[in-house]
Amino acid sequence: MTIKVGINGFGRIGRMVFRAIKKDFPELEVVGINDLLENDYLAYMLKYDTAQGRFDGEVSVEGNSFIVDGKKIRLSAERNPADLKWGDIGVDVAIDCTGFFLTEESCQAHINAGAKKVVQSAPAKDSTPMFVYGVNHDQYDGQAIVSAASCTTNCLAPIAKIVNDNWGLKRGLMTTVHASTATQKTVDGPSMKDWRGGRAVFENIIPSSTGAAKAVGVVLPELNGKLTGMAFRIPSVDVSVVDLTCELDKEVSYEEICATIKEASEGSMKGTLQYTEDMVVSSDFRGVSASSIFDANAGIALDSTFVKLVSWYDNEYGYTCNMLRLVEHVAV
Repeated sequence: MTIKVGINGFGRIGRMVFRAIKKDFPELEVVGINDLLENDYLAYMLKYDTAQGRFDGEVSVEGNSFIVDGKKIRLSAERNPADLKWGDIGVDVAIDCTGFFLTEESCQAHINAGAKKVVQSAPAKDSTPMFVYGVNHDQYDGQAIVSAASCTTNCLAPIAKIVNDNWGLKRGLMTTVHASTATQKTVDGPSMKDWRGGRAVFENIIPSSTGAAKAVGVVLPELNGKLTGMAFRIPSVDVSVVDLTCELDKEVSYEEICATIKEASEGSMKGTLQYTEDMVVSSDFRGVSASSIFDANAGIALDSTFVKLVSWYDNEYGYTCNMLRLVEHVAV
């Protein structure tokens, strides 16, 4: 069964959705894209990408349509999702990649426009159910509107779940060393809510806040209040890494932790989680479809109940792929 997808917002994640569907998700089909930019410019941005490379396909514009490898895809430029007429093109799932419509009330507009389901590509700002595929997607109960959480939560949650299920996660601190994103500045500029965030990203390592660790407590309620975290924004265009330093309830060797994570990567979390013992660096994970790649040789243990676990993620492509696994799941 082909699942028809509409994309609202054709920025970094919207374009990753398009690329990932073409490359790795043959059961999904993009039938509509909505963005306020000019159509020719949308085509240009899809074709050429500094982080992910050239698009593997032929792209042209014909009126209000993309022609991609000979296939027509509807383009629109509506500010209000209620005007998108998703029903006219049979959209099963609308993926909202704008970052603006992050409540059930605002995303109801997609449903009113004819979409059967809506997935938000960011953490919700209300009580919208939040799912990380491979971690809690089995709790999905037919809700029409869901959140796919953040890229960092999609990296951290699989590791946190494995640790807690096997040895009990007593408490933990997470640091994400995070690639730069579109909200940051190339030269110093005003940023009144976050003064450090206004500094030039390509000349600085910038401490920042993140709600990713606390969001794990939403995805896994048994960890609520046990995790918090922060971020360092670094001069890199893509690929980030999570450092989870945690205290365990039960004693365990670091080698046993690695073996258990490896087993999960080959079993219950296959696709979402990968495992490596190679001597890798950040650029080696660009374009990897897993949302969390555990690095066995990067972590350490102080003793049998206090460990540091390290996992990589392509914060664009890996996150997008795990969100699309969720899209497939909710569409069935």
